[in-house]
Amino acid sequence: MNEVVKFLTENPVQYFATVGLDGKPKVRPFQFMLKKDGKFYFCTGKGKNVYQEMQKNPYVELCASSADSRWIRMSGKAAFSGDRAVKEQIIEGNPLVKSIYKSADNPDFLIFYLDDAKAVISDFSGNPPEEFEL
Repeated sequence: MNEVVKFLTENPVQYFATVGLDGKPKVRPFQFMLKKDGKFYFCTGKGKNVYQEMQKNPYVELCASSADSRWIRMSGKAAFSGDRAVKEQIIEGNPLVKSIYKSADNPDFLIFYLDDAKAVISDFSGNPPEEFEL
């Protein structure tokens, strides 16, 4: 699991895929926030399409690549949480998130983690990918 956190932290822009409200795939840049108690947390806003999409179909996938031609694919079921301590940790640890939402108490500020998450780190070496049950 530490390898997954390291990869996501070193490659901070991930591309997050959902099934759109129109039934078609939607992909947008996203950012991993933190890992706590074995859960990989992300955040979004209540008014965003991505939130509505995850409400309708919570199965998501993200992908990121590194400068050395490695990549990660991570999938799971989005599970929303109201854990105030995690929200505060995210707000205090990410200046961009803090500039948008200002406070952990902002009702538009939502956090979620990936339940039943799996990750695969691959490269072009021909070696088998590293698989992780998270």
